[in-house]
Amino acid sequence: MPATILLIDDEPRLRQLLARILQLEDYTVLEADTARAGLKTLERETVQLVISDVKLPDRNGIELTQQIKQLYPATEIIVLTAYGTIQDGVAAIKNGAFDYITKGDDNDKIIPLVSRAVEKANLQFRIRQLEEQMSRRQGFDTIVGHSRPLRQAVELARKVAVTDTTVLLTGETGTGKEVFAQAIHQGSPRRNGPFVAINCGALGKDILESELFGHRAGAFTGASRDQKGLFAEADKGTIFLDEIGEMPLDLQAKLLRVLETHEFLRVGDTRPTRTDVRVVAATNRSLEQEASAGRFRLDLYYRLSVFSIELPPLRDRRDDIPALAELFARQDALKIGRRDLRLSPAFVQKLQQHPWKGNIRELKNLIERAVILADSAELTPDLLPYEMQDGPAATDPNAIVDLATLEQQHIRRVLRHTGGNKTESARLLGIGLTTLYRKLAEYGLDG
Repeated sequence: MPATILLIDDEPRLRQLLARILQLEDYTVLEADTARAGLKTLERETVQLVISDVKLPDRNGIELTQQIKQLYPATEIIVLTAYGTIQDGVAAIKNGAFDYITKGDDNDKIIPLVSRAVEKANLQFRIRQLEEQMSRRQGFDTIVGHSRPLRQAVELARKVAVTDTTVLLTGETGTGKEVFAQAIHQGSPRRNGPFVAINCGALGKDILESELFGHRAGAFTGASRDQKGLFAEADKGTIFLDEIGEMPLDLQAKLLRVLETHEFLRVGDTRPTRTDVRVVAATNRSLEQEASAGRFRLDLYYRLSVFSIELPPLRDRRDDIPALAELFARQDALKIGRRDLRLSPAFVQKLQQHPWKGNIRELKNLIERAVILADSAELTPDLLPYEMQDGPAATDPNAIVDLATLEQQHIRRVLRHTGGNKTESARLLGIGLTTLYRKLAEYGLDG
């Protein structure tokens, strides 16, 4: 990776000499005679290395080092001085300088030193680029679709992301609430902090309390050591509380305390722990109705629903189905080493006609199954579950033979895909192993 070096020195002859030496090493060299001019250059240009004199007309070079590292963390700095002191050297390194050298005495060391500094800077720039790519992958750009209901939800999420407001995501199961929560985190000033997710309906009360708030050693049987909870882990970041409507009432009271005071008590502890965390919660229930029924705290509902976003079900955004299906098919095909899969128009048409009670999650699972079963480069309607296919059985309820033939063909295809592995075939077919053996005997198939 070619490197750009900025020289900041008010001595023109020395600056020009050093610039010539560096240019002979194929570096691009920029020059500035003051700290102010150097900072202006950094605003315009991507610079891997700054070489700065300590004594500048408008600034001390060691103070300038600290400012540059704060503004441009990936850029490295070498500090030059005519009269080096140990005190200045320590201060320069402490402020983030790569190294500190004395003019004249170290001419034979400057090129190797510059090479090492540039190598470190290039590595840091690559890391930052990867981090930005990962952020984009998990940000709003990952939300596929252009239907009006989805765009409205995304627009609301973009607006609230830049704030520190608590967000409540509502909608049916499988509508992509965790994807939205991650996008909100990546679009917020907390993006460099942790994103921690937990399903509140997947754990019992005691385990959930310990997972959320942590515990002290000896707090209960088996607690042999202190454990940080997720609220502590998510400090300076975001915690995503999925299925918040499943949280027990007494834990709801502890959550309300965190939201109001930014403090919580670990299990078995008497002193509160402070945390700086943003809460994004999600539910497929009506929390207002749950509160009316006494199953959810009304004060917590009001605190969580400061900013509420309802995610549309897939049946209300059918125009997005082709793009989602294409994305899932491409991802699944790559997993099994295939790059040639495409979706037939008839296949896509069947997808758009389906009610999708399981929403995006159901579509993703169905596409994965179709990709696994595909023998050709095209996904066709015969790879879909029977209830989604047109055929004699769909129009004539008495066409038992035709339905049996379809089932027989499907079992054959699955067995071919698994190489005759009956356990794996039963799993893909969604039936028990005993049922598969019965059908093999019924159809006279040897597997």
